[in-house]
Amino acid sequence: MRGPGTRRRPAAFVDRDGTVIHEREYLADPDGVELVPGAAEGLRALQDAGYAVVIVSNQSGIARGYYDEAQYRRVQQRMEQELAAAGVSVLDRYHCPHHPDFTGPCECRKPAPGLFLRAIREHGLDPAASVWVGDRIRDVEAARSLGGMAVLVRTGYGRQEASRAPDWVAVVDDLKEAATWVLGRAEGVDSLRPRG
Repeated sequence: MRGPGTRRRPAAFVDRDGTVIHEREYLADPDGVELVPGAAEGLRALQDAGYAVVIVSNQSGIARGYYDEAQYRRVQQRMEQELAAAGVSVLDRYHCPHHPDFTGPCECRKPAPGLFLRAIREHGLDPAASVWVGDRIRDVEAARSLGGMAVLVRTGYGRQEASRAPDWVAVVDDLKEAATWVLGRAEGVDSLRPRG
């Protein structure tokens, strides 16, 4: 339990598919897990700087019937094993199993902030000091209302999304570059958001 005046920890809220692991549409087989180059290095750099690594992903394949919760967990576990081998510890993971066309509206499907708010509450995280990273704009939309930095990576669907990124979203090549940019900002090294 955190007492009065206890400083809350910042988080790196990171999308999974297309950001940490290669995009494989509706991935249900853990053998398909492959880390995006630079992902482990970037997450480790953020972790070493004090950011809690929290994975937050939309998993509409569950709502669509392409895979179930157990298959989702096996894929997630394989990814976390590979990250752990590279020195990255995931604090927690959250996923939305819904899709409005199949299950109706929900508060947890990104860009809705439901999963982020849950993580913040459960782990005492500081959203204003946090960073949101993903390969889609909806992955980082919560930064607008909750504070912190939003970073779009050009891996996964990021190349298609980059041209539509608003000016409050940094655009970088991958998670490794995202970490370099975030940590540079924290040290006051870089005051410009990379674009293009």
